[in-house]
Amino acid sequence: MSLDPASGYAAGGNDDGQIPIFDVQKVQLQFPISADFVAAQVANNVLVLALSTGRILRFDLDNPEDIDDIDLPKRPAEIGLIRRLFLDPSASHLIISTTLGENFYLHTQSRQPKALAGLKGVQVESIAWSPSQPTASTREILVGAADGNIYETFIEPTSEFYRRQEKYVRNLYNPQDGAVIGIYADVLSTRPETRRVMIATAHKLLHFAGRTGRQGSEGSGSVYAKLFESETPAVHEVDRTGVAVPASLAVSPDSPEASASAVDSEDAQRAFAWLSAQGILSGELLTSAPDPAVLGRQIFRESKLLPQSKLPPLQTSGGRPRTQQPPIASAILTQFHILALVEGRITGVNRLDESVVYNQQVLEPGTGSLGLFADHQKNTYWLFTANEIFEVVVTDEARDVWRIMLKQGRYEAAQRYAKTTDQKDAVASMTGDHLISSGQYGEAAVVLGKSTKAFEDVALSFIDKGEHDALRKYLLVKLSNLSKKAVMQRTMVAAWLIELFMAKLNQLDDTISTKAELTTNADGGRTTASAAETQKQLPAMRKEFQDFCARNKADLDAKTVYEIISAHGREEELLFYANVIDDYNYVLSYWVQRERWQEAMNVLKKQTSAEMFYKYSTVLMAHVAVELTEVLMRQPNLDAKKLIPALLNYNKVLGDSVSLSQNQAIRYLLFCINHAHSTEPAVHNTLLSLYASHRSKDETALLSYLETQSQSHEQNYDADFALRLCIAHQRVQSAVHVYCTMQQYASAVDLALKHNHVDLAATVADRPGNDEALRKKLWLKVAKKVIGQAKGIKAAIEFLKRCDLLHIEDLIPFFPDFVVIDDFKEEICAALEEYSRQIEGLKREMDESASTAAHIKDDIQALDTRYAIVEPGERCWKCRLPLLMRQFFVFPCQHSFHADCLGEMVLARIAVGRQKRVRELQREIGRGVALGRKREGMVRELDGLVAGGCVLCDELAVRMVDLPFVTDKDDRDEWAV
Repeated sequence: MSLDPASGYAAGGNDDGQIPIFDVQKVQLQFPISADFVAAQVANNVLVLALSTGRILRFDLDNPEDIDDIDLPKRPAEIGLIRRLFLDPSASHLIISTTLGENFYLHTQSRQPKALAGLKGVQVESIAWSPSQPTASTREILVGAADGNIYETFIEPTSEFYRRQEKYVRNLYNPQDGAVIGIYADVLSTRPETRRVMIATAHKLLHFAGRTGRQGSEGSGSVYAKLFESETPAVHEVDRTGVAVPASLAVSPDSPEASASAVDSEDAQRAFAWLSAQGILSGELLTSAPDPAVLGRQIFRESKLLPQSKLPPLQTSGGRPRTQQPPIASAILTQFHILALVEGRITGVNRLDESVVYNQQVLEPGTGSLGLFADHQKNTYWLFTANEIFEVVVTDEARDVWRIMLKQGRYEAAQRYAKTTDQKDAVASMTGDHLISSGQYGEAAVVLGKSTKAFEDVALSFIDKGEHDALRKYLLVKLSNLSKKAVMQRTMVAAWLIELFMAKLNQLDDTISTKAELTTNADGGRTTASAAETQKQLPAMRKEFQDFCARNKADLDAKTVYEIISAHGREEELLFYANVIDDYNYVLSYWVQRERWQEAMNVLKKQTSAEMFYKYSTVLMAHVAVELTEVLMRQPNLDAKKLIPALLNYNKVLGDSVSLSQNQAIRYLLFCINHAHSTEPAVHNTLLSLYASHRSKDETALLSYLETQSQSHEQNYDADFALRLCIAHQRVQSAVHVYCTMQQYASAVDLALKHNHVDLAATVADRPGNDEALRKKLWLKVAKKVIGQAKGIKAAIEFLKRCDLLHIEDLIPFFPDFVVIDDFKEEICAALEEYSRQIEGLKREMDESASTAAHIKDDIQALDTRYAIVEPGERCWKCRLPLLMRQFFVFPCQHSFHADCLGEMVLARIAVGRQKRVRELQREIGRGVALGRKREGMVRELDGLVAGGCVLCDELAVRMVDLPFVTDKDDRDEWAV
């Protein structure tokens, strides 16, 4: 099969340049025999054609080469010609009716038609297939006959020859108006027992709606009998004319967008078209109504008649309208249009506004046709003649539906069918205006928020009407649709929303505070109602504000939002926003300004930024010192030096009112020193300052700190600063300790004695250790103080016995002028006895020294008679030649050298100055210039320089330790192993 545009059958003109909605194309099919069609049907892409010869051609349009050629069981002379074909929407079941009242049934999986004995003699004009799509059987179907009777039957195919195809055939109804040219049945709701049946004759259209019979046992009895017996139909009747015109009933095909299960949705609703002498009556097949009995009347009331006069008239060959217009031969429905066939011309009319969208002559004048047909499942449309097949191709049929529905005020439907952005925007704008005019401001806000209608016009319309809730909803929708790049617009809209939220919250609070609000009754009166509903609205509105802030915090300018919320006095919302944007600095500042210290601490506990602690520690330390200290001790990244101002301020305000153990500044500094191991001098100096300046006179804590620093062999504080501080605050023990660490013991003793701390001064006097002179000096200072303060000399002397360097004679100058010697006569006697013992010891030492001197003198005299024995074979230790060959020297260590050999060795090892002197003496002696005693003196001097000690054992030998055993001058082979 191929589709080719039919020559001369182009669609009508289109002003906007779009592809026409309808176009007729001829279908080229290769038939095995010459085509002479007398009847046709199409469903589910299956085409069935009946030939004048009584044969039936069935083929799938998706595979047109595979054609089923089917013959009826009897010849046309016996059963008549085929006059009608009825194919169910699923293309599973085919009923064939002939001119002699013979009817046959053919299943899609069979090639052998079976006679329907129960319908023998019935001229079938129409069939209403079961609302459920059957496959194995037809289930219950309604058959409209030419004699006006309506039958119900149930056809189930069988292969048994003697068994009938139909389970039952029952005559149910006769509208008493001639042939039933159309019949349709469907389900009204999800309950299958509630159905609708429409029956069409040439002059009447009947609508039945109601409950049907049982469905439990298929084929066991009539389903529709109860409906026809118990229900009264709604009837639409037209005037009878003397001229017989074609009549038919058409139903729109399945909607491509509709869900199969959504039978009660508007998308699933079908339309009908009844072709009669008056024209084409069309309307929606509504599926729901308060009472099914009135549904038919409602459908007929809302239906519209399209008279033939509204169709473009046929023209003569001269281009003038024909005087007598032929009747409409056939009419079918598409989704939104009526296709009418008038003497070979197809006209497409939009059934929503009756506009003509297509008008084209398809067939040559005088060419007969079988009519227009629709495939309800595939949404394809066909025109058959005796030997040609045309397809009416539909392109974007719903393109203008949105505009038509918009004009008709069907805004929801218009929104559903608008496809492009411009279409949706136009629909939204008009829908919003309509909703505003009808007082539906909330709905209008949502719709207009998605449109491009001028922002100021929409906003002013809500403001003028006092609909601030609708304005807020509009701004929310508008903000969600604004581009992220429109920063300024988003910021302004968001700020306006903040203002509206605050106004609404204040309004709700005011209503609650007055305990009542005015509401309007249904009769227009005014009454006072409880504020319980408003009480429920407040949390919801606050939650909406919070969600808005969290969702759009990037669009909000913090400074503007703070000013707006503050102006309305909304404390809770102000703090919530600050927390949302993580502006904890603002939150802390807010609580601090209101002196809400606990709330401020709750915020600070969650912070990790060091700057926050530096900024607020001063004020918080003065009010919640304990909690703040706990928090500070948990922050490892703080620089304690930057917290010193806060600690000093705390000490200034509260330092004297708390003990040292409860002083939080001292507690934090000790933590930094002992746990954080801070070596920062400022930290240590601050701690010293706090200890020294405290009102308590107890120096234990200060002294303990100083001693700890000394024991750890580190001093992180400034000693001069500590000393000045301790002296200024009269911390004597601490000042003395600092003096001692500076090794200024004299100053330490003086300070201790100045403040009458004699024991402390005595302890310091012993600190110099091995420096007895300094110790004695210090103790003399102590002695002077002790003797001057003592009530008795004896007691003073007992105290001074602690030092082993002081004697009674050192103390006598400090005694008063009129002291009685009896007070210290024992000490004087003890001192004299000690001196006597010392004199005796000195005498013994002098005797021992004299004896030692005599022994030394004897040893010196013995040196003059000392000698050494030289054996005949003795050799020089340097040149290894016999020693007696030349002048030589022999040392007490038994080493012996030639005089010249010893000189060379000595010259190589002595200093440059001595080398120069040796050479001078050698030259002088060798030239013989010096004679007599002078020469003897020079010889003694030279001997002393050269032979003063053994070159191998004396001091010169030590200088040879870094010389190699084998030098470059030696024969290395001698040392080879």
